[in-house]
Amino acid sequence: MQDTTGAAPEYPEDDGVTDDFGLAGVPDAFQRLWTPHRMAYIKGGQHQFKNVDDCPFCVAPEREDDDSLIVYRGRTSYVVLNLFPYNPGHLLVCPYRHIPDYTDLTVEETAEFAELTQTAMRVLRKVANPTGFNLGMNQGVTGGAGIAGHLHQHVVPRWGGDGNFFPIIAQTKAITQTLGEVRQQVAEAWPQANGAGPASGGATDAQ
Repeated sequence: MQDTTGAAPEYPEDDGVTDDFGLAGVPDAFQRLWTPHRMAYIKGGQHQFKNVDDCPFCVAPEREDDDSLIVYRGRTSYVVLNLFPYNPGHLLVCPYRHIPDYTDLTVEETAEFAELTQTAMRVLRKVANPTGFNLGMNQGVTGGAGIAGHLHQHVVPRWGGDGNFFPIIAQTKAITQTLGEVRQQVAEAWPQANGAGPASGGATDAQ
């Protein structure tokens, strides 16, 4: 019968290789995933991307679409996959201009920003059949923006049961598709205006 008391198992052979020094703490049923490499990001904090030169949302349009995970390039804004998705198909709508706040958008930018958000929802419904969405913009450091210097809108597809115990208990998300697969599906399904083709890998000068 499996021991469910939570007590650590005894291994007699450990006596020969273990000293009598004990660290503080009480054993429990949890495992620890040590991630010291994340300390560089934590120390950098939300202020680490202040300038155009080091902003990933400014650099992305200068690279090939496959490399940057861009699915569509518009006139004033573009759509890109989130490198750290909450769910498969987690998209970001970003203006080319390096601006921090929603109120900084021009009238033209606001119209396309909203249009791309709506199109993103339609395309994701077509390729992935989600039953819901989370849309949102975290404004400013205190508002929770990971990169506060460059405005971006989250478009997160949702399905029943996708918020199970795994992300809640283990702070881990199981993503069922690679980013490359999702980028290809979304880019190919994105409606093209004025005869333009899907995001093909070229950089843009629309900034």
